[in-house]
Amino acid sequence: MQGTLDVLILRTLIFGPEHGQGIARAIQQSSDDELLVEHGALYPALQRLEAQKLIAAKWGTSANNRRARYYTLTTKGRAQLARQSSKWRRLAAAMARVLGPEAENG
Repeated sequence: MQGTLDVLILRTLIFGPEHGQGIARAIQQSSDDELLVEHGALYPALQRLEAQKLIAAKWGTSANNRRARYYTLTTKGRAQLARQSSKWRRLAAAMARVLGPEAENG
């Protein structure tokens, strides 16, 4: 759904600066490998969030000594994350109500 990747990126950056590959890995790991972020979707999302001033970026050196852009959450990004998190929690609760309880395997 629209905005899904954006809120996942913002949430990941709440823990501190991270480069693109690290963001993708964190989303994958925190979702128990259910969410895989393709680079073709990640980098346009990072550019969009930076243009909206929800994140900031600067060049740095990664753990494997390669040059990488590190992204940080801005104050505006934190406020957006709070709004979007609330919206997504309401949506998830509504979906759970519509889907109902899981059928028991018997």
